Amino acid sequence: MFPNSAQVKQIREDNPKGRRVELVSMTDPYTTLKPGDQGTVNFVDDAGTIFVNWDSGSKLGVVYGVDIIKNILN
Repeated sequence: MFPNSAQVKQIREDNPKGRRVELVSMTDPYTTLKPGDQGTVNFVDDAGTIFVNWDSGSKLGVVYGVDIIKNILN
């Protein structure tokens, strides 16, 4: 389920550092994040995980193909 290198490149282009995002859904049962929470993209790792500095203080990553975020305007 890991993205290939071309997909990771596209994920990075679509989610540059500093982009504001909003959580749509996340499957992590232990997170306190909820749909509608917002944050700022910090980086995308080689597995395509988008690491976000959430406004709540969390730094939890968004897992490719599992969790869903949407871009928001600054």
